[in-house]
Amino acid sequence: MSDVSRAWIVIVLAGLATYAIRASFLVAARRMAAVPAWASDLLRMIPAAALAALVAPALLRPEAAFVPLGPEALAGALALGVAWWTRNVLLTIVVGLAAVLGLQLLLG
Repeated sequence: MSDVSRAWIVIVLAGLATYAIRASFLVAARRMAAVPAWASDLLRMIPAAALAALVAPALLRPEAAFVPLGPEALAGALALGVAWWTRNVLLTIVVGLAAVLGLQLLLG
């Protein structure tokens, strides 16, 4: 069997495995209709935790000194204010991204 044939077999098997994993949620959807309160509380925290995991390394860079009035810190403070005021994750991401890009252009 050639390397190309083996590669295609691996790709097809990986695709089938991925499809099976995703389809299993449709089978289990009836049992997952009633999510326990503790699980619901944890699921609500995922967007904020993911956003913090993406933003924190940019703000607290170990390889560079933290600049309190730098573009990243100012955009982070603005995004934090938007998140606290609106509690809207998408708006926070859009405002933070626009702020960091705009401040990087202005402040260099």
